[in-house]
Amino acid sequence: MLRPLKASAANNQRRPITVLLLVFCAVVFSLLVLIIQTSFTGNQNHNIKAETIQILTNFQSSVQQCVANRGFGLTAHIVDHCKLVLKFPKSTNSSWYNEQFKHYEPLEYSYDVCEAILLWEQYRNMTTVLTREYLDARPDGWLDYAAQRIAQLGAKKCYNRSLCEDHLNLILPSKPPFHPRQFGTCAVVGNSGDLLKTEFGEEIDRHDVVIRDNEAPVNEKYAKYVGLKRDFRLIVRGAARNMVSILNGSDDEVLIIKSVTHRDFNTMIKSVPNPVYLFQGIVLRRGAKGTGMKTIELALSMCDVVDIYGFTVDPGYTVWTRYFSTPRKGHNPLQGRAYYQLLECLGVIRIHSPMRAARFQDWSDVPSRETIAQAHTAALYLKRSKAGEVGNLGPFGSCKVWGDADLDGGQVSGSPDMSDTRKNSNYSRWEVLPFHSLRKEAQEHYFQMGGVSLYKMDGNKLDDLVCVRHTNKSNN
Repeated sequence: MLRPLKASAANNQRRPITVLLLVFCAVVFSLLVLIIQTSFTGNQNHNIKAETIQILTNFQSSVQQCVANRGFGLTAHIVDHCKLVLKFPKSTNSSWYNEQFKHYEPLEYSYDVCEAILLWEQYRNMTTVLTREYLDARPDGWLDYAAQRIAQLGAKKCYNRSLCEDHLNLILPSKPPFHPRQFGTCAVVGNSGDLLKTEFGEEIDRHDVVIRDNEAPVNEKYAKYVGLKRDFRLIVRGAARNMVSILNGSDDEVLIIKSVTHRDFNTMIKSVPNPVYLFQGIVLRRGAKGTGMKTIELALSMCDVVDIYGFTVDPGYTVWTRYFSTPRKGHNPLQGRAYYQLLECLGVIRIHSPMRAARFQDWSDVPSRETIAQAHTAALYLKRSKAGEVGNLGPFGSCKVWGDADLDGGQVSGSPDMSDTRKNSNYSRWEVLPFHSLRKEAQEHYFQMGGVSLYKMDGNKLDDLVCVRHTNKSNN
């Protein structure tokens, strides 16, 4: 009888050991599986990152070749898959003195192509006019941001919202007055004296839309050089006083105020029949400067193809020559030339200049839209992966603030104290455009974006967007 009892006791002692052994084996097996899975995922992520860098490296090579073919002597030097340096020939006469930094313009400029392609491809989906829906959706949009756009307010905040609305109502549409891809081809016409070297006039006028800036005259005297078509004009404060004479009775030309509104603008606005809006752009700290650059931003937000004229000059000039006036101080020519060339080889703009021997170009050496789209996806993936946001690569990945707008009915913009001329102006070309009358590409883009308008929040940060959803009723 004792032996069975001993055997039973022995068996009872072995069971806990067996259970522990099984648990231990299960843990080891789970760890092995986890290690294998982690290793597989890690390899997968490594492969994706390697493929991404290869795409961007190949794109850099395409940009480098494009600059070599089209760069007016500029050459592109690749640093890595994102960094690029554009260099002018050593023989370039850098005679433009920068008063701010107390030195002559350098002959080379460094750029982050990944950041540039993200910025400008994003601009193709942007709204670049300040609207009521933006101020309503943005946190403290009326209190803080609206005050920044009113020069004569005398305060840093809109503590009296009604007063701020009075200042802005003249120029504040309730919704975007135009859509991304609303126009097929747009000509942005600068003011360079180089325009007098080639007769671009008829070519410019063949575009769907022509955009000019400030006091640039449109008349028969300069028609063969700059054309007669007039659709948009971006203006700064100094041009406000002369705008009535510059418009010369044209009520189709839409005026876009570059920075802030003030008494001079308000006086002018009330006396002209033209639609007038306030521009909402970005700050390009390392790019080209001036109204011309803002005009390109405006064009890219509503045009498929952006051709620029009057933005190139011979290197080494010391005064800014304009096609309609005496020379004066202007912008840094080499910095502008380099940045515009980068934008052309990123597929953002097409440069037309008398400095090019071949007037009618086939643009085959510029990366294709497919190549650019692939590089954009790769750059976005790389940026998001560094921030731990790889899964958020859609068009709304940069939306930090969301708002809703029901925009049916009522006057789109305007103020009760406008002159009769402005009250009776024809807004139908811009502000009351039925959705079904938009070109197919604009309609398709609108549906792809789910009827959402994208706005920049501040500065040139890529990840600060205000996104406004529109109700279905607004699509009719």
